[in-house]
Amino acid sequence: MAPSLGEAHSSMKVPQNAAWWKKFLAFVGPGYLVAVGYMDPGNWATDIAGGSQFGYTLLSVILISNLMAVVLQSLAGKLGIVTGRDLAQACRERFSMPVVMVLWILCELAIAATDLAEVIGSAIALKLLFNIPMLYGVIITAVDVLVILLLQNKGFRALESLVIVLMATIALCFGIDLFLAKPDMGGVMHGFVPSAEILQNPAMLYIAIGIIGATVMPHNLYLHSSIVQTRQIEKTTKGKKEAILYSTMDSTIALTLALFINAAILIVSAAVFHSAGMTQVAEITDAYHLLTPLLGTTIASILFAVALLASGQNSTLTGTLSGQIVMEGFLNIRIPAWLRRLVTRLIAIIPAVIVTAIAGEHGTEELLILSQVVLSLQLPFAVIPLIMFTNDKKSMGAFANKLWLKIISWIIAGVIVVLNVYLIIQTILLF
Repeated sequence: MAPSLGEAHSSMKVPQNAAWWKKFLAFVGPGYLVAVGYMDPGNWATDIAGGSQFGYTLLSVILISNLMAVVLQSLAGKLGIVTGRDLAQACRERFSMPVVMVLWILCELAIAATDLAEVIGSAIALKLLFNIPMLYGVIITAVDVLVILLLQNKGFRALESLVIVLMATIALCFGIDLFLAKPDMGGVMHGFVPSAEILQNPAMLYIAIGIIGATVMPHNLYLHSSIVQTRQIEKTTKGKKEAILYSTMDSTIALTLALFINAAILIVSAAVFHSAGMTQVAEITDAYHLLTPLLGTTIASILFAVALLASGQNSTLTGTLSGQIVMEGFLNIRIPAWLRRLVTRLIAIIPAVIVTAIAGEHGTEELLILSQVVLSLQLPFAVIPLIMFTNDKKSMGAFANKLWLKIISWIIAGVIVVLNVYLIIQTILLF
């Protein structure tokens, strides 16, 4: 089976007999493409709601979900490096065709839901910054496809560089907003300690599950298992071991940056809204409009919107890449990259245009929440096969998961399945 993303496969050389930091720098990139999904516009609504309603309490949930992500992404990277197969290809090889087709359809739905969140997030940012009506903003985001194509023609490193620049922009914007918000540092530190109240308070638990559902993204597991293969490594045990180490370091550092950004969104919301007694701020637009009067400066709101736009654009890049990987892996068919991206984007834009035209801006906010529920539904169907494959000694050999990692992985899978089922039931009851 030909590798997915054939144009970029083994396209980047890793220096041999060089200092460890030079080798590590050669592996820096894929982790940041993955980390993007952990701070997309879908995360913003849950973080803002969590901060405004419950102050700093749910910071522990962001930390726990990030630790889960670190483990799962390291497994995805290891699968790609050791077997030379991404998660979609591994599913195609191991499961029957009816199962493969179901997994493919579910994955396409998840990618469409992710792209929907990106489209809506970018459109909201364009409205906030330039007062462009939502309907036009949604249509403008279709142009992203052309930008992505242009970048990929310049090589995979160009794509990674843009993602890192956009991530740094988001981090800088929220770093300044954090400084302006002057949060209670004692409260922040205490918020990172898990509280029993989260499980006892149904409203708090609902938002906590929403944070986990919006944080661990199914398409990221497919994406990571493929893009780690863009590095040209030695196919020996030593070469693979080295690649796994540097790849895991890359994704862990990148996900730590994502943790900072997600935590910053919640901290700003808690420090500005919760402390002012405004506990019902849950929508991105409301948060933008309230930051200026509460902090006494328009720069806070502008930085918030710029970060949102950067977040939407970044997530678009990785979502379309995931679409290509999933189609090539599950179906083993190759279609031109421009056509694949156009199809992915249209699937997201059409419902966003319809809802915006009929229900207006409030409808798009509800669509954003619905997209996160669709992602929650798909998550177990990506996590469980990933753990199965990386536990398997037949395909992984000496790199199969050790007993302690097997236990941790299955606990994470169990937590994700139970919490997502609960989230889906509660969302159905709400609607």
